Amino acid sequence: MPVGGVSETRTAVGEEPEDAARDGREDRPFGAECRSSVQGSTAVAYCHNPYPESDRVRLHIECDRWWDVDSDSRPVTAGPATTVRLTGRCWKEIRAVWVSHQR
Repeated sequence: MPVGGVSETRTAVGEEPEDAARDGREDRPFGAECRSSVQGSTAVAYCHNPYPESDRVRLHIECDRWWDVDSDSRPVTAGPATTVRLTGRCWKEIRAVWVSHQR
C-alpha cells in the first residue's frame, strides 16, 4: 500500500458535492424581477429584487438600424428588497431590449 496517498471525494451522477448541498445556494430562489419599456429611442427597465442575495443586472439594447450601435449598460447591483432603474438608448428605433442577471 502506498503511504501518503491523497484521498479523493467522489460523488455519484446526479448528486451534488457536500459543499453545495450544505450551502444550499443552488436551491435558493434568485433573480430580480424586471419590467422594461421602450418610448421612441429610449429604453427603461426597473428591476426589483425580493430575495436575500444580491443580483447584478444589466440592460442590453439592440438597435433597429444597421449603423446604430447596440449597447449594454454597466452592471448594477440590486440588493435585497431594492429596486434599481436601468436606462439606455439608440439614435433611432429600438429592435429589442432584455436584462441579464448575475449572482
